[in-house]
Amino acid sequence: MSVLEAALIILAGMAAGTINTIVGSGTLITFPTLLFFGYPAVTANVSNTIGLVFGGLTGVAGYRKELVGQGPTLRRLVPMSLVGATIGALLLLVLPPEAFNAIVPVLILLGILLVIFGKRIQRWAAAHHTEDGAPSWHLPVMMGGVLLAGVYGGYFGAAQGVILMGLMSSLSTLPLQSLNGIKNVLATVANAVAAVIFIVVARDQVDWAVAGLIAVGAIMGGVIGSTVGRRLPPNVLRAVIVVVGVVAIVKQVLFP
Repeated sequence: MSVLEAALIILAGMAAGTINTIVGSGTLITFPTLLFFGYPAVTANVSNTIGLVFGGLTGVAGYRKELVGQGPTLRRLVPMSLVGATIGALLLLVLPPEAFNAIVPVLILLGILLVIFGKRIQRWAAAHHTEDGAPSWHLPVMMGGVLLAGVYGGYFGAAQGVILMGLMSSLSTLPLQSLNGIKNVLATVANAVAAVIFIVVARDQVDWAVAGLIAVGAIMGGVIGSTVGRRLPPNVLRAVIVVVGVVAIVKQVLFP
């Protein structure tokens, strides 16, 4: 590996860590970068997943203020991400990539639509509140959605953040920045679970040099992303989510 290649992989990791913390889809930077340098697709995916875990940790730390008081929500949703990511990581090892690539654009589009129409759905839900003030159906639907997002995250993960934010912004009345903090926790859990499975089951597919370089960049990116993302107004954050999601769809459709 040349010095230039190592530097570009670090920069890709930094960009991915920044984008993941703000919205998600950082994998759409690092994964194509590794493919460009000639790494096999599975090796690139596995090594990338391991490296980005560290950026997720710094992103979660940067959003710790927004996570205050969110313990009950996390206790319900984190197990869903954990179980889903376990299923998704195992699917990566046994299924051909074509099987999942076909549905990726659909999932990303769903996330975008949920972000765009989330406020309207929230207003409709508010008109159907139960006595305790919460829609009776929103929690099980959210838990099921987080489970499916975890499966997707364990398998590939690009735009996992878009899907999670679309889902939660539609079904929760929490501030968008708090949801972004929760999203960072859930996505990091999914990546960490997948990384552990890859290390245990497919360690021969891991390029540790690549994973280390991405980790270095992602750690810095997580700090940058949490600094920038926490200062974005809700409407700007929604716009960023939509733009990144559209780019993700175009990439998946035109360059699968």
